[in-house]
Amino acid sequence: MDRYGPLMARTYDVLSGEPVYAVGRRLAIPALGLREGERVLDVGCGTGLNLPALLRDVGPTGTVVGLDRSPAMLDAARRKASSRPDAAQLRLVEGDMADRHVLAEAAGGSPFDAVILTYSLSLTPDPRAAWSALRSVLRPGSRVAVVDMARPSGRAAWAAPVARLACWLGGADIDAHPWTVIEPELAGARSWRRRGGHVRVCVGTLRG
Repeated sequence: MDRYGPLMARTYDVLSGEPVYAVGRRLAIPALGLREGERVLDVGCGTGLNLPALLRDVGPTGTVVGLDRSPAMLDAARRKASSRPDAAQLRLVEGDMADRHVLAEAAGGSPFDAVILTYSLSLTPDPRAAWSALRSVLRPGSRVAVVDMARPSGRAAWAAPVARLACWLGGADIDAHPWTVIEPELAGARSWRRRGGHVRVCVGTLRG
């Protein structure tokens, strides 16, 4: 069952807390170092908040594949992208990130040069299994970006109850810390903590 119905999908961009969470996208996408002609997978693409920047970076000869299990969210992403001049460079695929058959369909026979997971890996019940499946469609040396959430700490600890509620409402596990599954497999990993440690970003190159 799609937990994000048409109404939620239409209002997601307003209700998703982008003033807080957009910082993760702004850090992660440039850090991926995408080049023209490359293929990038956006896992849990939702309504397509990452897509304009990814399409810009891979250029007219590149490909962006957005993967999401919610048909309503994908419909919203499709509507937003339809008027873009680079819409032909985008494919949207419905399915679960841990499903190897779905991932094979998304890859279309060619491995990806990069993958970005933005506030999505903490939504899956088994981040380790999802990452194992995702590795099957990445080439050696591909770049990986993970953006996710943790409990605010330090001076921002007062906001922890609000952060926990926001994650619970969105179906995310604030204590999943999914970047810890992936970071040991990355070379040259860089990481950032923003919003009192609530937003976490990790970017690196997949070891061969």
